[in-house]
Amino acid sequence: MKELQRDIYKDLIKWKENRSGKVLELSGARQVGKTFILTKFGKENYKDFVYINMAQTSGKDFIKCLDLAEKWEPGQKRVEKPLHRAFELFYDGFTNTEHTLVVIDEIQESSRVFSMIRQFSREFDADFIVTGSYLGKTLEPEYFMPAGDVEMLAMQPLSFEEFLAAFGKRELFEAVDLYGGSDHRDYDELKSFYELYCRIGGYPAVVIEYLDKHEISACEQILDWLVRIFISESERYFDSILEINLLEQLLPAVAQTMLKEKKGSKDLITDLSKIVFKEESNRISKKSINHSLAWLYHSHIVRYCGMVVEGNILDAVQNVRFYFNDLGICRYFLDRAGANPGDIAGVVNENFVYMYLERQVNERSIAGIQPMFATYKEGELDFFVNSRIDFCNYGIEVKAGRAEGKTVNRMLEDGKIDYAYFMKGSTYGGISDGRKYTVPVYLMGRVEFNLNES
Repeated sequence: MKELQRDIYKDLIKWKENRSGKVLELSGARQVGKTFILTKFGKENYKDFVYINMAQTSGKDFIKCLDLAEKWEPGQKRVEKPLHRAFELFYDGFTNTEHTLVVIDEIQESSRVFSMIRQFSREFDADFIVTGSYLGKTLEPEYFMPAGDVEMLAMQPLSFEEFLAAFGKRELFEAVDLYGGSDHRDYDELKSFYELYCRIGGYPAVVIEYLDKHEISACEQILDWLVRIFISESERYFDSILEINLLEQLLPAVAQTMLKEKKGSKDLITDLSKIVFKEESNRISKKSINHSLAWLYHSHIVRYCGMVVEGNILDAVQNVRFYFNDLGICRYFLDRAGANPGDIAGVVNENFVYMYLERQVNERSIAGIQPMFATYKEGELDFFVNSRIDFCNYGIEVKAGRAEGKTVNRMLEDGKIDYAYFMKGSTYGGISDGRKYTVPVYLMGRVEFNLNES
């Protein structure tokens, strides 16, 4: 089986070398490859690698070791450092040194172990990484949040660059000119891979299936399996059967909101309720829908987009639009919602651009806590970016054809934005007026908001 190269490996190395003493929390959706990459990282960079999965037998065994280490009766001498003793009982030859890595997977399954993260950070020389696919569970009261003792990383499905690397085409992606200065055959080749990526997405199991069989239908079956696994595994975290059913209905409803031609929503909860139930119903409260949406968000399935009102970055509203965290899952639910192929292509392209903007938000190279679109004079701009590199405003229009949006040009004329990027599927790129930059949409990962840096 082909091993997929993941960029997050470099971040893990950087964390190890930094020696901050903090526990690393690695979050990410189910099946994005967290366990695989941590096992590879641990075995290649440490003398001793200890793996505990709180959802499996190893987790139960560790709890037994913890119980034994903490056991005490009056008149007996207390065990010094019982948590250290628990690891010694669990792993023969455990050494508390920087050459040891302990990975505790699916840590949300034990509030007791999760609440020990501060001790892992402060009482051990060994490195600790905790992870899980459903860390939203840890927001409940019985989980002690170890603020200040944790660094966080999020692992996503394969980016387009990682996807290309699986086919040996990453160097081509990095070398091609953004604005049409390369051989057109290079753009055409990258576009063909982008169209495939838009169909199947970046979940490792799906990509490996395609590399093995080269069949889209086989990949779609894997996507269907991933969705079913997510729904079934989520069931045990919900108390009500109605909320379990609601979770399954919400995902196609989210896709329907993405298809609506409107300027976001002032109340996504009400909109979703109308889609799910078609009419008013007392069976499910807004609180239940909000709970389920929070679960989808913290499980890294659904993401939020904000809105800049009238092109004013200081007048921003959060959480008014949805996007998915993977293009394969996005297309899966758009298809379930009954969208036509043209609409699906447009939304998927937007979703692709969104994912790269979210990455830059997390890197703090653009302002905000989430990517944002903008309204202006009854029009709408696909995305609005306030750069923290050159402190200019950028407008992004995502188009399938050659047409330019009226709103983005009006915002340029009125000084609401300084530069405009037109991300198009059918283009080789170009620059006009010194302020308008046309880039093939599949090169979004190379776009930087630093045009005024000089």
